[in-house]
Amino acid sequence: MKLSEDLVNVPAPDCEIRTAVIRPAGGGSWPGLLLYTDIFQLTESSLRSARRLASEGFIVVVPEIYPRGPLAGVALEFDDAGKQAGLGGAASTTVAQFDSDRTAVLDYMQGLSGVTELFATGFCIGGHLAFRAAFDARVTATVCFYATGLQNGVLGADPDAGSLARAADIRGRLMMVFGSSDPHVPADARLQVVSALYAAGLDDLELHIYRGGEHAFMRDIGARHDPALSDLAYASAASFLRGR
Repeated sequence: MKLSEDLVNVPAPDCEIRTAVIRPAGGGSWPGLLLYTDIFQLTESSLRSARRLASEGFIVVVPEIYPRGPLAGVALEFDDAGKQAGLGGAASTTVAQFDSDRTAVLDYMQGLSGVTELFATGFCIGGHLAFRAAFDARVTATVCFYATGLQNGVLGADPDAGSLARAADIRGRLMMVFGSSDPHVPADARLQVVSALYAAGLDDLELHIYRGGEHAFMRDIGARHDPALSDLAYASAASFLRGR
């Protein structure tokens, strides 16, 4: 499927959010998919993930997660300096700012020509942000890829985002994806997350744990990338979002 791409600035209360919009070419109506990146922002690797999903028949909207301060407009390198800068961006962004930005982007998507309904997805910290996007009643399906910080509430500048405690606020369909060899979300953390979701009444969620998958196994740069598992995860996510 051929795609078209645009960069737009989405207005938020205290900033503008640089955002990529990737959609099937030729017009038409499609579900809108809010995609949150990892800490490195709008890298070519993240945009390739967005294109992969857009080619499945979604209008994929990819906002920067750090639209304020020195990282606004910056795609970070996959090296130690880029990692530290990305972690610093997270540490300087409050949960309230993440939530405000989410509302702004979903408002933009709701008014975007051709969008039929709203979905969310994300990778790593973006998986946590996608989980919080599911609190918005407009989001009818969410896929979280190896979401970090759910088990202990770590997200941004706040000591505890309290995301799991709000799991009952999720009304749409939910799919969680993990790698079995992810040190950031090990087995005990996965058990804590799933147990909390079940306790909140989300016992019909879809859970995928890919044997041997490391953290960021879907990022197509670096030794942790697993192409075969990535193909399975993308296909499963697209099928889930489409409601099979």
